[in-house]
Amino acid sequence: MTTAATTDQAWLDEAVRLASANVATGGGPFGAVIVRGDDLISTGVNRVVPTLDPTAHAEVVAIREACQRVGDFRLTGCVLFSSCEPCPLCLAASLWARVDRVVFAADRNDAADAGFNDRDFYDLFEQPKQTWPIPVLHVRTADHDTPFSAWLSRTDRVEY
Repeated sequence: MTTAATTDQAWLDEAVRLASANVATGGGPFGAVIVRGDDLISTGVNRVVPTLDPTAHAEVVAIREACQRVGDFRLTGCVLFSSCEPCPLCLAASLWARVDRVVFAADRNDAADAGFNDRDFYDLFEQPKQTWPIPVLHVRTADHDTPFSAWLSRTDRVEY
């Protein structure tokens, strides 16, 4: 008898396998899979270095591919399995994609021990912006809300 827990474990095992295989080929130690029910929709591995793209984390790569495959930017009904706890970027992408669940194997402390200190980002977001290592400034312009007014005036807009 297959239970949700054993199915989750199998998908997590696949994400970890992908991460390990990626390391063997010179990539980063992260892998992800997106499933809907029993169907594998997409996979992703960390592609930051080979693509020179700091957003090419395994989860983001898997989300991009899944959205293309299902033909929608919403992945409702899907579960993201990751070899490691998603960093804030990947967690935000998961929220925007509206996956039903995120399940991960290693955690942010395991990543930090390997030199991937996502903890720093989690900690940073709890601090006032004035203390961040790079300035993040809010500067209003005369027409700052014009794009939103244009958006709201469209009757054919697709709601996020």
